[in-house]
Amino acid sequence: MTVGNNPWVSQPVTPAVEVQPPPISSWAGLQGPSAPQLGVPAPDRADQLEVRDHPRAAELYFVGAHGGAGESSLATLSPSWAAAEHAWPRIANASVRARVVIVARSNIQGLLAAQRAATQWGAGLVPFVDVVGLAIVADAPGKLPKPLRDFAAVVRGGVPRVWHLPWSDALRFGDTLDAATAHKDVRAFVTDLTATLTGAQSTAH
Repeated sequence: MTVGNNPWVSQPVTPAVEVQPPPISSWAGLQGPSAPQLGVPAPDRADQLEVRDHPRAAELYFVGAHGGAGESSLATLSPSWAAAEHAWPRIANASVRARVVIVARSNIQGLLAAQRAATQWGAGLVPFVDVVGLAIVADAPGKLPKPLRDFAAVVRGGVPRVWHLPWSDALRFGDTLDAATAHKDVRAFVTDLTATLTGAQSTAH
């Protein structure tokens, strides 16, 4: 994806530093940019997620773009995954990047928060993370209204891939999820995400 077709950028902006592409650029199944993009304007500081250091790396972190996104429940789908709450994880004393899935609800506030998080990453402000994609969790039962679907498509243009997860009482209340008994769409999400991570590990070796 180039600056010319980035839906969030109206005019090229010269970055302060050159951003090096992360190693996920060769992962299969990419739907959007695999690395920060030249010319993406940084969001206001007040709109940026904070950074939090972690003593050691999990296989994958779920970062909630806002409160109540559901990152804690999604992290329970695998023992090697972790919830980073509402902050970008930075691995202390390590040269490896933290792999991250941004999580947001499908309402307008959630999608705007997801866009801000994706823009923060896209502007190169968190070079210590690899964004794997965005999980959009339904905020209500039923089909998403067209205006929200259209805006979700805009947000989708700023991340490598997007998963849409159905309405779930468990996610609403922050309960533990079981990958074996969860909704079929959640099981498909786990399968696809696991394959994506496995492909990234194979590429790295």
